[in-house]
This record gives sequence, C-alpha cells and structure tokens, in this order.
Amino acid sequence: MGVFEFIAADGAGNLPYARHQMALTLGWHIIFACFGIAFPAIVVFTEWLGHRRDDAALTGLAHTWAKAMGVLFAAGAVSGTLLSFEMGILWPGLMDRFGEVFGFPFVLEGFAFFIEAIIVGVYLFGWNRLSPRAHMLSALPMVLAGIAGAFFVVSANAWMNNPTGSRLNADGEVVDARPWAAMFGPSTWPQFTHMWLAAFMVTGFLIASVYAVGMMRGRRDRHHRMGLLIPLTVAAIITPVQSGVGDWIANTVADNQPAKLAAMEGQYKTTNKSSHLASLR
Repeated sequence: MGVFEFIAADGAGNLPYARHQMALTLGWHIIFACFGIAFPAIVVFTEWLGHRRDDAALTGLAHTWAKAMGVLFAAGAVSGTLLSFEMGILWPGLMDRFGEVFGFPFVLEGFAFFIEAIIVGVYLFGWNRLSPRAHMLSALPMVLAGIAGAFFVVSANAWMNNPTGSRLNADGEVVDARPWAAMFGPSTWPQFTHMWLAAFMVTGFLIASVYAVGMMRGRRDRHHRMGLLIPLTVAAIITPVQSGVGDWIANTVADNQPAKLAAMEGQYKTTNKSSHLASLR
C-alpha cells in the first residue's frame, strides 16, 4: 500500500501526527511572523530618528536591520507556505466543511503578504537610491501590510476559538455562511491586539538580546548602545500593556464561552460569572 493510500485509509489514526506536524510548523513560523509584523516599524522608526538627528550611527543601524529584516521575511514566507498546504492536507475535513466560513481571511492575507513582499524589495533596493523622505514613505505600505496580514490570520484563528458567522442544519451541514461576520467575531479584536503587541515584545527583546551579548563582550560603541536601547524600550513599554489585553481576552471568553473559561481554570463546580471572575482574581 502506498503512503497516500495508507493516510487515506487510516486518517483517524494519523490525527496525532497531523497535530504534531502542525504544531512544529506553527512553533517556528510564529517567531518569523512576529518579525514580519513588528520589525518593519522598528526599522523605519530608527531610520527616521537617524535622519532627524543627522546621526550616522542610527541610519547605519537601520540599514543593518533592514538587511536582517529581508532575510527573516523570506524565512517566514517559507514557513507560512508550509502552513497553507498543511491546512488543506492535514485537515481536509475541517476545510471542506467550514472553509466557506473562515477561508476568506486566508485569501485576504495572501494579498497582504504579496504587497508586503513587493514593498520589502522596494525598501531594500531603494536604500541610497531614493531620497530619505521617499524611502521612508515607501515603507509605510510594508508596515501596514504586515499588520493587515496579522489581522487576517488571527481572525481565522479567533473563529476557531469562538465560531460565528454560520449555523448547522439538522444534518450537521453548514448553512447561512457569512464570512464577514465570521471574520469579525467577538474574539477577533482582543486576539489581534494581543498578537500585535506580542510581535513587538518578541522582536524587541530578541533584537536587544543580540546587542546585549555584544556589549557584554566589550562592544560599547553607539551602534551597540542604540541597538540595545531602541528595541528594549519598545518591548518594555508594551509588556505591561499586554497584561491588560490578557484580561480583556479572559473577559471575552467569560462573556461568550463561560464553560470554556471554567474548563481552562479547572473550575468544576457550576457558579455564576461574577463569582467565577472574582475567584480568578
């Protein structure tokens, strides 16, 4: 029996392997995705600060980061492509049954990705070929496309956590599919905000760690000091804000799926919402 025949014949038995493969791909893709969301904004801000202060160290730092951004974006594109195939190959039942409900954001994310890819090329090859103002303005679509792509993917994930935008008939078939309603479900905005802030935290702390190691090895020039200060400041400011967003998500779950919140917190006795939330605090 061939490999594909075996998979088709024993789909249920292969569910753990599908989960493991998806988890492995997501585990390393999310790091590159964070850089794709937050790194462009940090790079452009550093370039703007360098031009404003006429600081060659800052503009040089932004140029170095831009090159790293291009490499990380390419790596993220590869892992994201794998996930696109895995959604259809590893989870055909889910996509066949509910694809018309939550597949729309994946289409929009494709447009956002290609826009960001094009502008990343313009930004990288436009360095020293465009005026500083034109070069920084060319990066704005790149920043916005990264944010939009994150929103579309997270909206699909939010739908999986809190399905809306459709109903099932007596036979269990999807009817009255409303992709827009599914994309803007109650969990979308808190989860997107959480992902957006998390991207800046991950990117900021990881970049800062590189320059922290350099400074520990005696590299105390302005390039390394600013390479540590800028991303570390961004990540440190966002960290406490993220705690508030976590509370927002918990309240969203409590409002829409109280049984899920009780299961997440190991609350096995039935109680009302207010007393349950009070017990969490």
